[in-house]
Amino acid sequence: MSGFLPDEPSAEVRVSPNFGPRRDTLKPDMIVLHYTGMATGTGAEAWLCDPSSEVSSHYLVHENGHIVQMVRESDRAWHAGKSSWFGRTDINSCSVGIEIVNPGHSLGYPGFPRRQIDAVIGLCKGIAGRHEILATRVLAHSDVAPGRKIDPGEKFPWAALFEAGVGHLVPAAPIRRGAALRPGDNGADVEALQSMLALYGYGVEISGIFDDQTRIVVEAFQRHFRPRRVDGLADGSTMRTLRGLLASVSR
Repeated sequence: MSGFLPDEPSAEVRVSPNFGPRRDTLKPDMIVLHYTGMATGTGAEAWLCDPSSEVSSHYLVHENGHIVQMVRESDRAWHAGKSSWFGRTDINSCSVGIEIVNPGHSLGYPGFPRRQIDAVIGLCKGIAGRHEILATRVLAHSDVAPGRKIDPGEKFPWAALFEAGVGHLVPAAPIRRGAALRPGDNGADVEALQSMLALYGYGVEISGIFDDQTRIVVEAFQRHFRPRRVDGLADGSTMRTLRGLLASVSR
C-alpha cells in the first residue's frame, strides 16, 4: 500500500506496513488508547512504521496535537497484543488503536499537554461517529491487557475526555479508612467483586478467591477509574466506584 486518504480529515498519512485484514468479518466497535513509552515522538512514529518492529497503530498523536494515521480504520493494526474484553481475545480485529506520544513510566512519565488531549478528543469523536462506538468501549491498553500493560496510565486525563463527550466515567468515590478486600481473601464478597469486574468487561475468573490475577485487574480498574490510589486493594472507594459505573451503563 503506497498511500491512502486519511479517515480523519486532519491527519497526516504515513503508511505502516504492519497491518492486515480484520478477522472474522469484525468491524471496529472499540477504541484503545496507548502511550508510546519511547523517548521521542519521532522515534515512536518511526518504530510503528518499521517492518522489523511488527507493531503499528491506526493513529499517533504528538505532544503538539499533530495526528498521524498509519493504518486505515478498515484494516487491522497490530497494537493491542495479547488482550481481551468481554471474552473476545482478538482485540486488534475489533478496535481502532491510538498511540499518544508520552515516554511513559520508565522514562519519567510527564503529564499530557492540553493540545495533545484536545486532539485525542477530536480524533476519538471522529472515530466513534464513523463506527458508532459506545462510550463504554473507549478503553485503556491496561484495561484490555491488565498486568501486561499499564498505559496510558494514571496521569491520563479521562475526566477531560468524558467532559467533552468521550468515554465512560463516574466520579471516583472518596477514599476513606476502612476494610479492603486483598490477596488471600475469599468468599462471597470476593466473588461479587470479580462478578462486577467481569460484568464491566474485564477478563477475570469468578472464583471467589482474591488471587494475583484479581489484584492485577483491580489495579487496571483503579488506573482508569480511580487513579488517585492504584494499589490493587478493593477498598470501599474502589467498590463504590465500580458499582457506580455499572449502574450508569447503558448498552
